[in-house]
Amino acid sequence: MKEKKVRQKRKPTLLEALIPIIAMLAILFYGKGLKGWATEPLLIVVAAIAALVAVRVGCTWDEMLNEISNKIAKGMPAILILISVGALIGTWKASGTIPMMIYYGIQIVNPKFLLVTAFLICALVSIVTGTSWGSVGTMGVALMGIASGLNVSLPATAGAVIAGSYFGDKLSPLSDTTNLAPIAAGSELYSHIKHMLWTTIPATVVSLLVYAIVGSGTGVAAVPNPETVETMLTTLDTMYSWNILLLLPAVIILAGSVLKLPTIPVMLGSSAVAGVMAFAFQHISLANILASTVGGFDVSMVSAEGFDPSAVIWEVTRLINGGGMTSIMSTTLLVFCAFCFAGIMSCAGCLDVVLENLLSVVKSTGGLIASTVVACLTMALTTGNSYLSILIPGEMFRDAYKKRGLAAVNLSRTLEDAGTVVVPIVPWSAAGAYMTATLGVETLDYLPWAVLCYIGFLFAILYGFTGIGIKKLTPEEMAKED
Repeated sequence: MKEKKVRQKRKPTLLEALIPIIAMLAILFYGKGLKGWATEPLLIVVAAIAALVAVRVGCTWDEMLNEISNKIAKGMPAILILISVGALIGTWKASGTIPMMIYYGIQIVNPKFLLVTAFLICALVSIVTGTSWGSVGTMGVALMGIASGLNVSLPATAGAVIAGSYFGDKLSPLSDTTNLAPIAAGSELYSHIKHMLWTTIPATVVSLLVYAIVGSGTGVAAVPNPETVETMLTTLDTMYSWNILLLLPAVIILAGSVLKLPTIPVMLGSSAVAGVMAFAFQHISLANILASTVGGFDVSMVSAEGFDPSAVIWEVTRLINGGGMTSIMSTTLLVFCAFCFAGIMSCAGCLDVVLENLLSVVKSTGGLIASTVVACLTMALTTGNSYLSILIPGEMFRDAYKKRGLAAVNLSRTLEDAGTVVVPIVPWSAAGAYMTATLGVETLDYLPWAVLCYIGFLFAILYGFTGIGIKKLTPEEMAKED
């Protein structure tokens, strides 16, 4: 009786290892970049191509499924945080926390330093809320209205708004990308945030210098009173009852960040407090508060005396509506699809082969960081998606940093410097399309002014070759990694 031949798993060749990567770049560039097709099915197609290579080198379906499950398990904490962020935004809008930031933020803008102020206000809002899109869609819209009345360059204002908003998208513990980057690289959230200051602070200083110089040349001496902005303020004042206690949910988040408390319980606690305030101060029903948590807030839920939801202008609706856990589901699905591809690639050993060949060329820390930057930029340009720009390069370079004795925070920082903040200046990306539609300025017009979005990775490369701001693994950490 013949024995059943057991197929041995072998190491893929360089060509086999590159096939899924080349296919991914080509398919996503054409499908997402040129045609605007949905990213998720394209990723499934790419994962299927990777699976064919995996089968060719001897992987079984069970082995591939196990690797996919491992990737998803590692990413689950970040996914739970994403869902919690959705609930947070919905309840904050119901309570008046975010609307109050908008209401008073509009009124403190100094026209002489409009661009600087735009950057700082959007940075503050995005740090507190953890969402660049929310910051652009709230404070950004109001600031663009003021800039129009002041006759200040709209592309410059849009660039300052976007750069400031993505400042918080990098540094806020509530941000999805800020949580995904350390997951992909294997670092810890707050250590990651602290290490990003090395590149983010100098990039911010350069940005503010540019905005200060440009702003001082506008020749604006007084703040006009644009009709749209005035209508927004009046409407918000009618919708909500302002109270200093409405800032408490934001204080809870900031305190949790400073004290390094577990992120999810802090966010859920802040959401609960915001829900209580929505009921107590804004007289929003419990049913609508729960609806805001799940499906997002809507102006029709406001029950203030004398307020007519049907008369609200679109600019206010765009500011107030949104949030909720369901708003995060599309992001969650994308993450799952990306992990399918990454898990199969890991099972087949393709990433190891590519990494080995890359490391044979890269001879220094600077070269490794520069290679990471190139990989992130390639993903950003071909996919237009910040999550893919983080997840896939993070998976590819994770072990390389360990082998060179570099702490994982170096990788997670570079993923954000060359991934997260670059995507909004890619015209065909979802972020680029959102910014253009929201602010009314073409991507290529605001690109030069979004200084933070392209300065950070230049500092990352500089540090790589000079050794400045590079954290090495201690002997104890090296032993633990082994």
